[in-house]
Amino acid sequence: MAFRRFLSFIPTVKADEEDIVDPQTVLREKCAEHGSAPRLFEKYQACNDRVHSKSQTTETCVEELFDYLHELDHCVNKTLFSKLK
Repeated sequence: MAFRRFLSFIPTVKADEEDIVDPQTVLREKCAEHGSAPRLFEKYQACNDRVHSKSQTTETCVEELFDYLHELDHCVNKTLFSKLK
């Protein structure tokens, strides 16, 4: 019973009728198609295919993944904060 009383103090937020869309997700999808992001994604995919084709390897594609995500974040950060409320 005390737990239910505690829950009544937690504020709730009700969304509007329309679905809420994360602007970062939308911008990442757009940025993935422009600049050097497609080239970096292809480089990551090639590395990933190479690693999965071998049965025993110590190679990872962390560097390629970080390069790709860094490029996406750099592109997104240009306009993300202007879209936040």
